[in-house]
Amino acid sequence: MERSGWLKCLADDYQRLRSVAATDLTAQVPSCPDWTAADLVRHVGAVYLHKATAIRQGDLPDPWPPAGLESEEPIALLDRAYGELTDQIARHGDNEPVWTWHEPDQTVRFWIRRMAQETVIHRIDAELALGAPVAPIPDDLAADGIDEVLKLFVGYGSHAWREKFEADLTSAKGRTVAVELDGGPAWLVRTDPDGVTVTGPSSTTSSADATASGYPATVLRWLWARESAPTADAQSPVRVDGDEEALAELRRLLATATQ
Repeated sequence: MERSGWLKCLADDYQRLRSVAATDLTAQVPSCPDWTAADLVRHVGAVYLHKATAIRQGDLPDPWPPAGLESEEPIALLDRAYGELTDQIARHGDNEPVWTWHEPDQTVRFWIRRMAQETVIHRIDAELALGAPVAPIPDDLAADGIDEVLKLFVGYGSHAWREKFEADLTSAKGRTVAVELDGGPAWLVRTDPDGVTVTGPSSTTSSADATASGYPATVLRWLWARESAPTADAQSPVRVDGDEEALAELRRLLATATQ
């Protein structure tokens, strides 16, 4: 995906998040158990403002957060923050330098992609909280999100912040999980004591200890633990097969990476 596709998805998912959450800001968010819908909206608004400031300044916002942020009404904050974010994106080219947490990519493009992916996951949170139908996720956005969460959050994160993943990596034995899209590409995730290596996307993967496969949107939701409202009999639409320890290891790594 590129700028126009990300920005279209960002706009659509911001509007969906806003409209769903506004119906009941007191609703509990099952995928983020400590949050209400108001907390969710406030979080997204604060993230937007943080990234808008980073793009405007070209550097990590400091000090943060600005005074008065917590007292602003959630929907008003979300609207203001979205406006500031999109305004700053419009003023800057993809390759302009800016601080990001991903050392290899210090560009505005990183934040455009990240905000599109941030928003689709959190609009699913709002839909789960309100019991609303989960709107479709375009295949290209879902595949891009799969690539991001595996390569950046798990792969890069497990090396850049080794201490955060220490407990997950201590028992690593070089197990591999293939994450495969129906009719599409696949990624191979290998976990070793010194970190996680992610290769792909490719048309095939080498022999893996386990596989997780499905349509792009369902795989993305599975990786982010947003596959359904948590109930005793909920069944994931993602098909899993092979070494259960390898699959459990990947889920632990994902939980650590996305907290």
